[in-house]
Amino acid sequence: MTPRRPPALVAVSHGTSSPEGRAAVRGLYDAVVAAVAERWADAASETRLCHVDVEQPDVPAALATLPDGEPAVIVPLLLSAGYHVHVDLAEAAAEARDGGRVVVVADALGPDDRLIAVLQRRLAEAGTRDDDPVVLVVAGSSDVRAVEACERVRDALAEASVADVSIGFLSAAEPRLPDAVAAARAAGAGHGPGARVAAASYLLAPGYFQDLAASSAPDVLAEPLLRPDDAPAELVQVVLDRYAEALARSK
Repeated sequence: MTPRRPPALVAVSHGTSSPEGRAAVRGLYDAVVAAVAERWADAASETRLCHVDVEQPDVPAALATLPDGEPAVIVPLLLSAGYHVHVDLAEAAAEARDGGRVVVVADALGPDDRLIAVLQRRLAEAGTRDDDPVVLVVAGSSDVRAVEACERVRDALAEASVADVSIGFLSAAEPRLPDAVAAARAAGAGHGPGARVAAASYLLAPGYFQDLAASSAPDVLAEPLLRPDDAPAELVQVVLDRYAEALARSK
């Protein structure tokens, strides 16, 4: 008997005009495709990459390319569940279901302890010292659920670190990153003239927000979770787990 193929995995990124950002997200997607083919070697799932903003295809267009009747799991390549997950993706899934396709939306990638491990690695790669105060850089959201999720990431990073860890938002929420960096620098001044402020980039990929973080002038700025040449295995596993969890809930 031919194994039943699992639903399509439709990975949805925010979208970016940054060539580096696009390459980084594509690298993650390619790694996910390879992992899906390995995990379901006898009946590999259909996979698609699409976006909620800036780039095409969008979610409805990607779903339309699937075989008729093919069920799908939408996996947000988004760190927090804000407007895009609760509204944009929910509406796209509802529209597809109205058209007769079985579609569910998985949870956002964060919070997750595996992302904390990647944040720590990026900080170390940037040359952060153990005693450097750290500001967690977050894009920001008007959705209080997304803000609270990012605050939980800040708390988890603080628990995993010996340094002081605060949070700074680039948009929509407070404190804004420049204020958070200034506050961390003032607090760290008591450690002596060599005190530095490090910024941990809780951003998925290079692009506008990473450039904005650099303009806030931390002494050390870590790279985002993804790089064009580096899709961490932890992130790939989180994507697969979100897909599997959504499948389990839908049964």
